[in-house]
Amino acid sequence: DVIDFDLFQVAGYAFHIMKWDQSSQYCGKCGSPTKNSVTERAKICENCSLVSYPRISPAVICAVIKENKILLAKASRFRNRNMYSVLAGFVDPGETLEECIKREIKEEANIEVENIKYFGSQPWPFPDSLMIGFTADYKNGELKIDGDEIVDADWFTRENLPNIPGKLSIARELIDWFIERSS
Repeated sequence: DVIDFDLFQVAGYAFHIMKWDQSSQYCGKCGSPTKNSVTERAKICENCSLVSYPRISPAVICAVIKENKILLAKASRFRNRNMYSVLAGFVDPGETLEECIKREIKEEANIEVENIKYFGSQPWPFPDSLMIGFTADYKNGELKIDGDEIVDADWFTRENLPNIPGKLSIARELIDWFIERSS
């Protein structure tokens, strides 16, 4: 990787706050200018007193395991067109993290999962996500990609992994966890 983890975290935090500052110059309720709070990381509307905080968009990311294989997919949004990763998606309003995992994996790969377990989390400031990682076991379903968000997917053993994300991402941590547990 190009930079170390600590520098990546600091740069990510700065990027997140910079983007929030740029996008919150005006109140989302009345359109008046905002000012920085002196007591907390927030913007205050000078007209209606609405307080706005940096937006954090929760997203789940999950390593799905079937026997001794991991489900990896190539997303249409990946800049690196040859990279495969674990499935991820944004949490909908009113949805639990576990419900989101089940929905996203079913929508994107036609797979049902069970035994969902928390793995870890990572701030991902591109632009404002919090990635919440999980592992899950395959329950049933035939792999069938959605063809929109996912352009290819397959089950991989540790010996035949495709091009995967770099070491700074929770996606890679999940894949490395799979590699270690299957050795």
